[in-house]
Amino acid sequence: MILVTGGLGFIGSHTVRALLDLGEDCVVVQRRLRGLPPVLAGTRVKAEQADITDRAALLAVGRRHDITGIVHLAGSYPWPPVPDAPVEATRQALGGLLNIAEAAQEWGVRRLGIASTIGVYFGAANDGPLREDAPLSMTAAVSIPTFKKVGEMLGGFLADTTGLDIVNYRISGTWGPLGHPDPFFAAPALVHAAARGTAPDLTHLVHPPRAEDGLDLTYVKDTGRAIALLQLADRLNHRTYNVGSGRATTNAEVGRAIRKVVPGARVGLPAGGGAPHLVLDIGRLEEDTGYRPEYDTERAAADYIAWLRAGNDN
Repeated sequence: MILVTGGLGFIGSHTVRALLDLGEDCVVVQRRLRGLPPVLAGTRVKAEQADITDRAALLAVGRRHDITGIVHLAGSYPWPPVPDAPVEATRQALGGLLNIAEAAQEWGVRRLGIASTIGVYFGAANDGPLREDAPLSMTAAVSIPTFKKVGEMLGGFLADTTGLDIVNYRISGTWGPLGHPDPFFAAPALVHAAARGTAPDLTHLVHPPRAEDGLDLTYVKDTGRAIALLQLADRLNHRTYNVGSGRATTNAEVGRAIRKVVPGARVGLPAGGGAPHLVLDIGRLEEDTGYRPEYDTERAAADYIAWLRAGNDN
């Protein structure tokens, strides 16, 4: 049985769905339990309410279930990004990660996977697809990449000293059902607006978007499947894997895909943009798991719009 922290969330629920489809049983751990999201309705998922920062509550889960692997997707970083008490928020974030590692050791799991982010590459040389062995900047402009870099380093130390098989997932920009407006790319907001028949509200974005702005974007069903394949692979040759599409998707491409489904959608953006796009090299992932993305931009946009038009809120 695979334990997935944050397993009722956006990427988490799709990862659980993929694990179930591959024949695994799953238990999800969530700080605040709620009903199963639609992608998990009617499945054999078991749910446990536990905060990963509560060591005793987390370890007790392993006494109720036979946990053989862990996929750690719950946030191991301060939230909100600028907390009122940064020292305590840091202690909580790192404490949760260490509790997960302790649980993995106590339960004797075969593999612990930990979510990282494409954001760790911000500031790195960007002259082509970004490989996992690229030198990383020691600084980051926002908190999440900072804590993900720290988490990767801690994971490496714990893997070396405990013998745990710890794997990092550097996850690209991800969009699709159960997602939310993202501050760094426009695709989710453009899809929501098209499904509603309204103009998109892009005020939440960090920078005003332009047509040729782009990023390695992955549809969430592909992201979840990639993580599931990494968790279940008989043997992995590396400790860190990029999880992405291996290509840049621009806002203009998203707009064209949306108009294939909603011809009158008001998804045009000002011309320009086109700064070097962050694109992940996914060669390791493909070689060690057989993964191939199944959703191109057109299929992803059509699937997401159909999901929203079916009455789902996000």
